[in-house]
Amino acid sequence: MLPAGLDAAVPAGSPTRPVPWVSPVLYGVVLVAGTFAGITGLGHTSVVPFVAGLTLLMALDVVERRRYLASTPTVPAIALLVARLCLFVAVAASDGSGLSRVLFLLLPFTAYFAFGWKVSIALGLVSLGLLVISFELTVPQWYSEVEQVSDLLMFVVGLALTIAMASVAVEEQRGRARLEQSHAQLRTYASRVSELSAAAERNRVARDIHDGLGHHLTAITVLLEKATTFLDSDRPAVRQALDDASRSARRALEDVRHSVRTLRAPTEPFRLSAALDDLVHEAAGGELSVSLDFAGNEGRCDPAALTTLYRAAQEGITNARRHAQASHVRVTARCDDEGAHLVVADDGCGLPPEREGYGLLGMRERVQLVGGSVEVVSGPDAGTRVIVTIPHKVAV
Repeated sequence: MLPAGLDAAVPAGSPTRPVPWVSPVLYGVVLVAGTFAGITGLGHTSVVPFVAGLTLLMALDVVERRRYLASTPTVPAIALLVARLCLFVAVAASDGSGLSRVLFLLLPFTAYFAFGWKVSIALGLVSLGLLVISFELTVPQWYSEVEQVSDLLMFVVGLALTIAMASVAVEEQRGRARLEQSHAQLRTYASRVSELSAAAERNRVARDIHDGLGHHLTAITVLLEKATTFLDSDRPAVRQALDDASRSARRALEDVRHSVRTLRAPTEPFRLSAALDDLVHEAAGGELSVSLDFAGNEGRCDPAALTTLYRAAQEGITNARRHAQASHVRVTARCDDEGAHLVVADDGCGLPPEREGYGLLGMRERVQLVGGSVEVVSGPDAGTRVIVTIPHKVAV
């Protein structure tokens, strides 16, 4: 029983022909054997047709390989098989050694690559039949002669080995083609993964810039505007505003350095409570007051979730300062058995319907990456509440 799929020929586009050395080796062996038989008198070899036939066979192989690099089309393959059969008969008739009968094994061998195993076996049976016919015509009662029976059995064994070799060669060729296709797919997937990774990293950097530097630059802008307003009327307020702006600038620089350190090597553990304290202290002042209510044990929460809550708090305070015209912002954070929670509520003018800027979009993306959700509750003159919930990761 032959393996499934062996009824097809070698697929077009194969890089090389399977085992191309078989036919030249057989031609060389037959040439040596026939010449030796003719010289030593072991048999009668007609030199001219014998050598001419082998030369034409070699020429056919060379022309076929140069003309059809991978596989031979059906019509030329049939013509070449017929031509080889005629030349095999001519060589066998002029060979005094009798070894040229081995050339008939090349018929099923070459047919396997062009037409598949069914045609190969059929041609093998035809070759076997031609051998039996030649015995009938040249050796009376050949079936009682040990030499002829032995030659016939050896031919059958050679036929089986030839078809088996062709089968292995075809499977090897198909396996190589599948492997090359898999490598090409892997290269495509690797390129796609690289593109997606680069896009994800660009989005992460954009969120960090917006949530970190954007927050600090907003605070600096507001404080400098305050200093400009009170420049001539309230020197202490101007001095305080400039000090606060300088502190925000230093915090912005520290955020940049922290991001660089994070990219280069692991840093110290992130503490949400301390970071929110600093954030609230920095944001409070002027017309905006900010308060913090923190509860729970943040050690039970994932560090990525804690960093995400901090960035969400930054964005909520920045929006309240920049857009909501709020006077007070309350930040509530807790870590409990369910996960990490954050609420940023202001008393401003509210968020216009269907109006979310890049900051809220980036916040949603950042929270979704750690498996959380964002809810925004707002209304005209009712303030805005940003609610972030990040459940604990479930162990797999």
